[in-house]
Amino acid sequence: MQDSAPRKLVLGSTSAYRRELLQRLRVPFTVAAPDVDETPRLGETPLALARRLALAKAQAVAAQHPDCVVIGSDQVADLDGEPLGKPGTHERAVAQLQKMRGKTVVFQTAVAVVCQSSGFCQEDVAPVRVVFRDLSDAEIENYLRAETPYDCAGSAKSEGLGIALLESIDNDDPSALVGLPLIRTSRMLRAAGIALLGPV
Repeated sequence: MQDSAPRKLVLGSTSAYRRELLQRLRVPFTVAAPDVDETPRLGETPLALARRLALAKAQAVAAQHPDCVVIGSDQVADLDGEPLGKPGTHERAVAQLQKMRGKTVVFQTAVAVVCQSSGFCQEDVAPVRVVFRDLSDAEIENYLRAETPYDCAGSAKSEGLGIALLESIDNDDPSALVGLPLIRTSRMLRAAGIALLGPV
């Protein structure tokens, strides 16, 4: 009887952006903070880093909630193989955007779905190719003062004024750049037994 009850869903992230995105699926969920060291390993590519951290976050929260389906996600900006994470400060955000201006950056957005008690574990990455305009120092400064995107990988908050930084965005999962690729997430949640598009 207990096996037929739907499993509860947990978002293993404190990101307000990911929470807002997951709410779009209209499935009840709770939020738990993953205790994971996000330091890149020596020689680790941005893609490998994003994959490892997404899975580590999901597994860390799943260990605390073994009967739940847990989502973990991570995003790393990839500039010619160099990982760019969250800047944290104004000065580092300026340096990131100066590095990225006029260049193509791939935002590697990884997602993992884990249920410890059922043994379910899937992960995927939605790469987003973003071409930055050749920004002036004044444009960078004005943008950062307006948006303060210091908690966003690569300092680029595309859902706000950050869209004005860009020449183009190329991806196959539109919400990936904001932080959670919902097409891939939905696919994995269905596979894990979470009902989507059920009766209202």
